[in-house]
Amino acid sequence: MDSGHPVARRLTRLISERGPISVADFMEIALGDPDGGYYATRDPFGVDGDFTTAPEISQMFGELIGLWCADTWRRIGAPEQFALIELGPGRGTLMADALRAIAGLPDCLAAAHIHLIETSPTLRNAQQKTLRGHDVTWHEAVPAPGAGPAIFVANEFLDALPVRQFVKTGGTWRERLVGHDPVADAFVFVPDGTATPDSPHADRLRAEADEGDIFEDSPAVASVVGNIAAHIAAHGGAALFIDYGHRRTAIGETLQAVRRHRPIDPLEAPGTSDVTAHVDFQRVAEIAALRGVRPLGPLDQGAFLQRLGIRERADILRRKADDRQARDLNTALTRLIGPSEMGTLFKVMALSEQRIELLAGFDPLS
Repeated sequence: MDSGHPVARRLTRLISERGPISVADFMEIALGDPDGGYYATRDPFGVDGDFTTAPEISQMFGELIGLWCADTWRRIGAPEQFALIELGPGRGTLMADALRAIAGLPDCLAAAHIHLIETSPTLRNAQQKTLRGHDVTWHEAVPAPGAGPAIFVANEFLDALPVRQFVKTGGTWRERLVGHDPVADAFVFVPDGTATPDSPHADRLRAEADEGDIFEDSPAVASVVGNIAAHIAAHGGAALFIDYGHRRTAIGETLQAVRRHRPIDPLEAPGTSDVTAHVDFQRVAEIAALRGVRPLGPLDQGAFLQRLGIRERADILRRKADDRQARDLNTALTRLIGPSEMGTLFKVMALSEQRIELLAGFDPLS
């Protein structure tokens, strides 16, 4: 551990003063601390960063998301104005590619008011460069529901929201906390918290779990999804979530960290590695339904992109490509839809107004 890093110093001091903290608090500080948090201080994307997201792999991804947004705009009645909101927009690559595709439907582009949810000054600067020429409004958090419909897009956003972990101990759930070992100068897990999970599945899973099993719960995901669903229920629109995760609420630890494209211990280097957890899409669907909107999916990312026409788009791009570009295109296509790549690990879920029964990609005929 780099004990001189500002995040490590803050966490060590906090634990010394208050005792062990929740995994959620550890994640929130490690990722978002304004003086040294992972996302607050760096551009982590690409070959020279720590990981690569789908929009950085190929323009096809953002273009298809843009076409999905345009088709969704038509399905919700083609309103004269709507908010196009992206959560965690990275460098702005997805939005730039999406807007280029949406421009094929000029009325939709004219109706769109672009909003980006971004807390990182570094990434905001990158987004401003990427989206130069577009009228963009930035927010620190999901804005309060306005008076009009909105289409939300969140690619690899929910996985970075903090999770709490609980360990089955003596027949009950006890919260797993993070402490600091001063002798080793290292952060360590301490399974002695007293809090209980908020999830309605906690009792069922406790009965099924073995001693020492871990259950993860994310109030932060519940809050964000709940706010988005409330907006859709009150004012119309839809949302699209794309992330790695599991279809059903289940027992098991998914907390992970990556640095320079390699996995590391999530407690090893707070502030210098990306710390995430898999998304529980069953909970996302349940929370949305409680707010009165319709959840669709989840589908595997590979199936979703193929339903939107990614193979056909690749064929069009190949016609103008030289041999090297064609090889790169084929590699990108495999990474996005291949079952051993992102095709099955990543899931796609949509939320819609109750009156809208189907959205593109989720309709078997689309």
